[in-house]
Amino acid sequence: MRKRCGWMHGWLIAAVLPLEGIVICGNSHAQTDDTYREVRVVRGDIDVDVLSSGVVEPQNRLEIKPPISGRVEQVLVDVGDEIKRGQILAWISSTERAALLDAAHARGGDEVKRWESFYKATPVMAPIDGMLIVRNVEPGQTFSNQDAVFVMSDHLVVKAQVDETDIAQIKLKQTAVITLDAYPDKTIPGVVTEIAYEATTVNNVTTYVVDVLPDHPSAFMRSGMTANVNFAVDAKAAVLLLPSEAIKAGKSGPYVLTPANAQNQKGKMFPEETSVRIGLSDGKNVEIVSGLEEGAKVLIAETKAADEGPVNPFMPFGRKRK
Repeated sequence: MRKRCGWMHGWLIAAVLPLEGIVICGNSHAQTDDTYREVRVVRGDIDVDVLSSGVVEPQNRLEIKPPISGRVEQVLVDVGDEIKRGQILAWISSTERAALLDAAHARGGDEVKRWESFYKATPVMAPIDGMLIVRNVEPGQTFSNQDAVFVMSDHLVVKAQVDETDIAQIKLKQTAVITLDAYPDKTIPGVVTEIAYEATTVNNVTTYVVDVLPDHPSAFMRSGMTANVNFAVDAKAAVLLLPSEAIKAGKSGPYVLTPANAQNQKGKMFPEETSVRIGLSDGKNVEIVSGLEEGAKVLIAETKAADEGPVNPFMPFGRKRK
């Protein structure tokens, strides 16, 4: 009985091995079905940009505090006004002057005029040129010399967060275009005025703050607005272009697939590799420096996975059951 069992065991092994070979061959045959679409090398313009987001903030935010405690007599400016250095923003009275004037009002108009000429109000003046962005007081309101009665900004800038992988492409005086989430249809030209030396890392993403100053003050730009910044890195006009997906990486450099004269067994065009030298890329198109001429045909592979159903190992090449 042992001999018979041994013979049966050997027979089973011999029967299984050929079947395994059939299954492997069938799976390999059904992996992919490559097709190609044809594109042509065209001539056009290409712009390379770095995109980032940021927030509108004052470049220099200055709180204005009065030299004395007292009462506001008159406010001469409002939020959004363009202010010149030395301009009077408000007139204020000290606590003592306010008390004397209140008492004079009770005694009559002549008494008020006498005290007003004798005891002058104190002006609050702008220390810089800029814009008034906060007004915290109204006439008749009291305050202390620790209160910020006004806040000024010399300029509004966009503090853009630029990824560390892109920061090498950002330079001082580089041009940029600002768009605001609140006004997506409006663009504001600007220029890079400052690049941070110290990075910030949030959720394992490292960025650098880049200040972008608008070329001209914008009436609709407000501190705290979310902004998107498009930094112009490079641009070329009338160059040869191909879609980025047409470029492949090889051991000896980039190449593309071009139609060969021969065809495969199914009658489809058989592609061949053509080396190219590439230039700028905007993520969508790539500049072709050499290797192809304008109008040249290039193939882009569109690989579709074959329909993988259950494989019957007892049918040739692992065909599906019907």
